[in-house]
Amino acid sequence: MVAIVCVLVAVLSIQVGASFAKQLFPLIGPTGTTSLRLFFAALMLLAVWRPWRQRYNREQIGTLLIYGVSLGAMNLLFYLALERIPLGIAVALEFTGPLSLALLNSKNLRDLVWVACAVSGIVLVLPVQSSSLQANLDPLGILLALAAGACWATYIRFGQRAGSQLHGGYTSAIGMSVAALVIAPLGFLSAGGASLWRPDVLPAALGVALLSSALPYSLEMVALKRLSTHTFSILMSLEPAAAALSGFLFLDETLSPKQLLAIALIMIASAGCSFSLARARQNLSHE
Repeated sequence: MVAIVCVLVAVLSIQVGASFAKQLFPLIGPTGTTSLRLFFAALMLLAVWRPWRQRYNREQIGTLLIYGVSLGAMNLLFYLALERIPLGIAVALEFTGPLSLALLNSKNLRDLVWVACAVSGIVLVLPVQSSSLQANLDPLGILLALAAGACWATYIRFGQRAGSQLHGGYTSAIGMSVAALVIAPLGFLSAGGASLWRPDVLPAALGVALLSSALPYSLEMVALKRLSTHTFSILMSLEPAAAALSGFLFLDETLSPKQLLAIALIMIASAGCSFSLARARQNLSHE
């Protein structure tokens, strides 16, 4: 029960943090917000895990570099998308990245059902409809969210590789530090160094880093020690719904019925794929 609560709190924390981050965009833009989030999150994770106590070989360093760069790119692309489209839609579209990765690793034809659900969800949010709510979806925002999803898939692949060789806390701390080093210069260039350190910006940026990175990553690590991967994945499929709720409560983002249906379809695809992969692994273990 504790593990499930940890996952649910992590899901809510990430999406509330994203809502607060979007409120910083008028002050320092999405790139500046991404830079501060990654910078403060890296400091928090470095202070907790102190990864310099570990020695790393060349292969591990290469993996960690790709992991960190993909983490930074994922965060930046997601915030750039969030500037243009509602939070719930952005998170749902981003979910297609790990979903695609899972489906590519599947050899079960029945998983085509989940592909159909995901594709249907994407089609429903494409700005080809006549309604005003649908037309307001920026095509560039949709592409940026999908690109963030592709980076998420890369982040997962190399995160798993790094995690199999190193302590998860070390991996998170180094990956976040690499992401901050890559993205922070872009933030300084776009927002200006002085703007990023304004007294009205720093407390909010610290809150975003805590809610969106440090707290949920720590809770997820606790949960993964007690939950099966498939249960964890299904619970994480609630993120698009949590994002839509957070966007409604904190950003006054109202979604059309078609957009809500799109989010639901992508959530179903993600949960169904996780369940299908878990069943496949169980069948293999019994053979």
